[in-house]
Amino acid sequence: MPTFLPGLELSRRFYTETVRPLLEDAAPDLPHSAARIGSGSEVLGYDTPRSTDHDWGPRLQLFLRPRDVPRHAGRIRHHLAEHLPKTFHGHPTHHCVEVTHTTAWFTSTLGFDPTHDITAADWLTTPTQLLAEVTGGAVFHDGLHELGPLRHNLRWYPRDVWLHTLARQWNRISQEEAFVGRCGEVGDELGSATAAAGLTRTLMRLCLLMDRRYPPYNKWLGTAFSRTTAGHRLIPVLTAALSATDWHTREKHLAYAYEAVAGIHNQLNLTDRVDPTTRPYHSRPFRVLHAERFTRALTARITDRALRELPDENGAESTYLV
Repeated sequence: MPTFLPGLELSRRFYTETVRPLLEDAAPDLPHSAARIGSGSEVLGYDTPRSTDHDWGPRLQLFLRPRDVPRHAGRIRHHLAEHLPKTFHGHPTHHCVEVTHTTAWFTSTLGFDPTHDITAADWLTTPTQLLAEVTGGAVFHDGLHELGPLRHNLRWYPRDVWLHTLARQWNRISQEEAFVGRCGEVGDELGSATAAAGLTRTLMRLCLLMDRRYPPYNKWLGTAFSRTTAGHRLIPVLTAALSATDWHTREKHLAYAYEAVAGIHNQLNLTDRVDPTTRPYHSRPFRVLHAERFTRALTARITDRALRELPDENGAESTYLV
């Protein structure tokens, strides 16, 4: 087997060695940008030799000016189809070059046009996986001087949106943190384990958001989490919580994780300090963080009233977000 070449590097070489010379033949002096962004594990840097078995290979986007797309895109596609080698480093090149313009591509990918003002609704309704895909990858050439500024504007949430996004994660923890003990108390260890799994996922996403990283979808969530500030410390703890066979042990490990993540929150100085210690769930014998305290602290710092009054993720207005 040949040595594995990560997909981003493969696409970079494909553009430099093959596509760009052909583009200069087909449309000399035509301004363009070229990048490998969008879907694909290689865009996030997570591809391995296993990735090569489907939808993987030398791929890229060619961006033209909007007025040049109807005039030149067809000719460029035809020239590439006629002259691209059938394979590049052993991988097929058929349909590997997308010719488009930035407004069309980003609007199709994200569901909104980031060349205009991005609203809070745009940010909050766009899956973090998509935001990771358009800000990840690599730009090989930015002759239009558009990709750099666009990706810079999308690199992270505005402050109020970030605070709201963090508050939603803490609210999810608040709504479910007592379930681990309550399910276990009635002998439902499977239910307790399921609740712990959901809480673990939320904690992982929260850590990524606190690190200013867009959480990817589940396949890569653990990989991304391992690269966060808290990853090396919390992976053994969360693994122990998920592998526990009784709710008391499960709850103990989760309590440690809650306090660690609460400590990271305080280090960010986004709010006044919130006591990071766990405590009983009212009069019940379950150890929780009462994570709504962090939701309230974050929401109090949001200056956009519309964001402060948004309903929670289930569509019902949350008492902690107003």
